[in-house]
Formats: sequence, structure tokens, C-alpha cells
Amino acid sequence: MKIQLLSCLAAVATTVHAQDVPTLYVAGYGGSSEKVFREQVIPTFEKVHKAKVEYVAGTSATNLARLQAERARPEIDVAVLDDGPMQQAISLKLCEPIAKSKEFDALIPIARFAGDRAAGVSVVATGIAYNKDEFKARGWQPPTSWRDLADPKYKGQLLMPSINNSYGLHALVMMARANGGSERNIEPGFQAMEKLAPNVASFESTSSKMSELFQTKAVSIGVWGSGRTQALADTGFPVTFVYPKEGAVALFSAACPVSGSDQRPLAQAFVQHLLSPQIQVALAKGAGWGPTNKNVELDADTASKVVYGPQGVAKLIAPDLQLLSDQKSEWAKRWARRVEK
Repeated sequence: MKIQLLSCLAAVATTVHAQDVPTLYVAGYGGSSEKVFREQVIPTFEKVHKAKVEYVAGTSATNLARLQAERARPEIDVAVLDDGPMQQAISLKLCEPIAKSKEFDALIPIARFAGDRAAGVSVVATGIAYNKDEFKARGWQPPTSWRDLADPKYKGQLLMPSINNSYGLHALVMMARANGGSERNIEPGFQAMEKLAPNVASFESTSSKMSELFQTKAVSIGVWGSGRTQALADTGFPVTFVYPKEGAVALFSAACPVSGSDQRPLAQAFVQHLLSPQIQVALAKGAGWGPTNKNVELDADTASKVVYGPQGVAKLIAPDLQLLSDQKSEWAKRWARRVEK
């Protein structure tokens, strides 16, 4: 009887203790980025803050839709989204201002969003990835231009992310720029996309699927991010990244404390955690994310593989995020009608 009583008391104590541990819900990317978050980012935060972090993996578009659907009673406390969807989240008042700190003050200026309601945790480039071994076997020269994606020799070999993915949206903008247009004159981009559509083996939204398509050799070339490409290359797969001559696009992964969260102090702390030099180094090494904290120092090998320092950021094209946010819905309709049909 005494043993049973002690067991019951122990069970109650365990339950009470579990209830005392606050839980933070973080929405972020899947694939290689999720792996780094689960193995390095989250454990160090949980240890320091005596908290539990639940990671919700999904695309930026999916997680943004979730924030909108739950705005009255949010379940997500911190969102990590591509810069375009994050701009939308800010416009929809889904993000709270980030508390000032030494980490926040150390951000490169371009990584600060309107009203300081989000912070760029990292910067990568959207460009072209290709399978080096496959190109060598076929006798193909490496691509150098966005216009190269329309070459008929790539028929059935091209990966083109869908427009609801930042990579696809960036590709549309750069195809417009490479063909005499711009974000404000997007029609040349749609015309170019229509021409290259026969080359496309798959329109994808998730980076994990994009990685799978390269690994299974279902595609040999595609529009992708420098970070994702490097993460796959680090596994030994013969993929490499190209900065096209017309330019590669700056893509920030941004974090914000979600408005209405019932874990506000913990949410603020997690964002600051992501901006700390220790975590930015881990993300650079593990996910190929270029640091946005100007005090971060990388070893030469890691620095050569990521967007790093003022010079690295300066060579990238930074599109008008508000314009892209305003136009994306209308462009998506045109994309469905003319490109991904």
C-alpha cells in the first residue's frame, strides 16, 4: 500500500513538474534546416531557458496561412519564414516588435524589417544548382545565365519551384530582368517561363522534395537556394551552385514573435537566440545560411560556402518585398494559367 501511495505521489509530482515547463511552438522550414534546428538550435535554448520547444515544419506559405487562420488564438509563438511571406505577415499585423538587444543591434541594416517586427536570421542566394557529374557525362558546360534554363537540351531535366515558393517567385523576377523586364514589368518573365515550361520535370514547393529530385537524378539542373544546395553538397552529392551573370537574389530567412502569443517573453528570447553568434555559426555550418549578425566570425572553409559579410550581401539583388507581396496573388493566377498548367 505504501509503495502504491509513493508511486501515485511520484506520478503527481512528475505531472506537476511537466506542467511547470513552458512550451514554445516554433514554425519553420523542413528538410536540412529542420535537422539543424532540432539537433543544435533547440536543445541549447531548452537547456538555458528550462523550456520545451515544439517545432512545426512546413513551407513559408503553409506556415503563413496557419498564422492567418489562428490569428485570434495563435498556437505558434515564433515564426521563421522567407522574407516575402514575412513581409506579408507584418502587413497583416501577425508579428510583434522585437525587443532591443546587443544581438538585434548587431544586425546588418538590410536584415531589419519594417517596424522591427521581424529580423533576418540568415541570408542565402537564389540562383541555379546543377549536378556536376551529370553535366560532365553529357558534355554540357555549366550554366551561366538565367536564360540558359530555356535551352532545349534540358527538356525533362529542369526543376522549377512553384510560384508559391520564394525560389519560384525569384525565378520569375529574374527571368523578367534577363529578358528586358523587371518586377514592375513582369510580362517578359511570364513569356520566358512559358518558353522554358517544356523543360520542367517538376514544379515543387518543398525543399525536401527538391533535394530528393536531385538525389534520385530525376532532375540535373534547377532553381534553388545556395544554402539548400550546400547542405546537399555536404552529404557528398555532386551538386554545385551558380550565381548567374544577371545576378542572384537575396533571400532572408526571417523570424518574428507572433502577435497574441501566450509565451511572449520566451518567444522574444528565442528570436534573440537565433540572432546570437553561436547559433548563427551553427546555422552557417549546418544549413549553409549566411550570418546576418555582423559580429559573427566564420572559418575560411565555411565562409567560402555561404553568403558572408558586406561584400557577399552587396553582390546580391534585393527585390522590393512589398511590391512582390502586393503582386504575388495576381501573378500566381497568371502562373497557373500560363506556366504550371
